Amino acid sequence: MKYPLRPLVFWPSFLVLLAAVIASHLDLPTFLSVSKQLNRLILDNFSWLFSTASFFLLMLTVTVYFSPLGRIRIGGEDAKPLLSKPRWFMVALCTTLAVGVLFWTTAEPLYHLYGPPASLQLEAGGSEATRFAMSTMFLHWTLTPYAIYLVPSLVFALVFYNLRSDFSIGAMLQPLLGGQWVKRYAGLIDTLALFALVAGMASSLGTGALTLSGGLSQYIGGETTPLRLALIIAVIVATFVFSAASGLHKGIVKFSTFNTWIMLALGLFVLTCGPTLYMLSLGVESLGIYLQTFFSRSLFTGAASGDNWPQSWTVFYWSVWFAWAPVSAMFLGKIGRGYTVREFIHTTLLYPALFTALWICIFSGSSLYFDAQGDGLLNQVLNEQGVEHVLYRMFQQLPASGLIIALLLFTAFISFVTAADSSTDVIGNLCSRHVSADSDLDGNPQLKVVWGVIIGCVSWVMVAYVGIDGIKMLSNLGGLPGMIIVLLSSSALIIWMNNPLLLTPPTPKGHASRRREARRLIP
Repeated sequence: MKYPLRPLVFWPSFLVLLAAVIASHLDLPTFLSVSKQLNRLILDNFSWLFSTASFFLLMLTVTVYFSPLGRIRIGGEDAKPLLSKPRWFMVALCTTLAVGVLFWTTAEPLYHLYGPPASLQLEAGGSEATRFAMSTMFLHWTLTPYAIYLVPSLVFALVFYNLRSDFSIGAMLQPLLGGQWVKRYAGLIDTLALFALVAGMASSLGTGALTLSGGLSQYIGGETTPLRLALIIAVIVATFVFSAASGLHKGIVKFSTFNTWIMLALGLFVLTCGPTLYMLSLGVESLGIYLQTFFSRSLFTGAASGDNWPQSWTVFYWSVWFAWAPVSAMFLGKIGRGYTVREFIHTTLLYPALFTALWICIFSGSSLYFDAQGDGLLNQVLNEQGVEHVLYRMFQQLPASGLIIALLLFTAFISFVTAADSSTDVIGNLCSRHVSADSDLDGNPQLKVVWGVIIGCVSWVMVAYVGIDGIKMLSNLGGLPGMIIVLLSSSALIIWMNNPLLLTPPTPKGHASRRREARRLIP
């Protein structure tokens, strides 16, 4: 086999996930209770650290951008780009937050509008709460989450391509802890991160199946049954497994490009046919509030007032992003070859954050507008029918809603596929041996198929018979170890900023002397 299995990474993740599914099925109340208690324990005791860490990573990104490290080319001066810049942007956009942005930008602002933090003493449903809801969307979905993804992605890219390390999450800790330590414990680190990613993927896939089922009911009626969910999940899994197994250029790039153009068309339609003046005016006003309150809101923990709103929203989001960051970093880092660090920051953070900010102006602004015009119509849908119906009800307020909802369903399907196939691609590489910077980077296609089927089965069992709350809790538990991994790996950027020569790629001649000289220059 070209890429043999790493059994110490594959089997522990698979067996623990299987045990969790069995435990949740046998005694769901106890399973949910234990999971919620563990999550609450982490959020109550480490909210300050989640807030500080996310803020630190954004500040570190700005520092790296303006430092000499920003001129370093990933893979060395002669490295050839894996993707063109437009395709690179589209893949980075569609494989990170695009799925969440597509759906939560209409439902989440309603939560903040009618349930703002008690400590801010805002009138629920009032004008101040409206501005708060919109500015909170900028906080949760733009610069900070992309910074949480970017820092480990950049570290992995430089370690993998410039230092020629193994395709491993543990390799990101090599600049700080040394090669021997990483060789000894890399498998354990990879296993923990892999479990969090697989649980998160199963949760997202289950949520996606519910969302698509809700959309299909607009046309064919009927209830969301286990059979309908099974068919939807089977189609999604078959598509993203085929995409991931076919390789980066044949599958992921084409789906991401197609998905980006559809999202642009959808956004342009809502911008043109929706409440254009309101959404742009509210967006600009709320953006100013976001920038004005950025520092206080980024570090808001609610400790002084006893307000638990940050733990329910902002800190919870930071935990989710940190849980996904280590493994997502491997894919984002893999596709960054051939570009400078500064270009990496442009494409992986700045451009996607600007796209998301515009999307928030359009969709969150429209959601708040139509809710106000309908005397709480969308909030009623949210409370009575669920989050998956809010987006469809909002589109019913626009012209040609029947046609556009069909396009929205297709966009949702493609969005879930593009997000899932990148993660499956990384899972296949992570469970394979001998994946290096000089290989084709497509890994073992059989492992991608196996993991795709596993994730599909788990998500179907959870969403059809158990409920996805339990597996969401499991994926969120990865936030604390994920944050520790990301923070430890971020130290590499500080080391390299002091001495960029350490990133000189290995060459047959002269490599040892250059590296010795680089180490001698470390302050």
